Amino acid sequence: MKKVELFTDGACSGNPGKGGYGAILKYNSYEKEFSKGYVCTTNNRMELMAAIAGLEALKEPCEVELFSDSKYLVDAIEKGWVYNWKKNGWIKKDRKKALNVDLWERLLSLMNTHSVTLHWVKGHDGHSENERCDRLAVLSYMSDSLFEDEGFVAQSFYDA
Repeated sequence: MKKVELFTDGACSGNPGKGGYGAILKYNSYEKEFSKGYVCTTNNRMELMAAIAGLEALKEPCEVELFSDSKYLVDAIEKGWVYNWKKNGWIKKDRKKALNVDLWERLLSLMNTHSVTLHWVKGHDGHSENERCDRLAVLSYMSDSLFEDEGFVAQSFYDA
């Protein structure tokens, strides 16, 4: 399998609010950037979307070193929380519904395709790729062409 690096970040102006994600995929000397902005979403959804966008861009199964400043993303996988949520019908230990199920299901499916190793990096601490991902995320939600986060809208409607 090819070995790639994936750097990700999500950002929101308000939470919920306008949001975006940025991702950088590196393979040898090849590098590709991804970003997209949304009218209304949450920071956690954008953190997940950054990882999803990078993994979905891979055309074949790969060994992926994924770097994120999101404890939500890294801890949920590394500590096994998300697998327990899924096993329990997307209900958390505190008996509340897990959020962002649509994105967790996409991410878990991608993690079955690829061999993913997660690395937490401290955000806004000089990590060059993390800083670039943050700039991509912010620029994407500041653009004039924002998308609807249908999963967030559906989740909000369902929870109301």
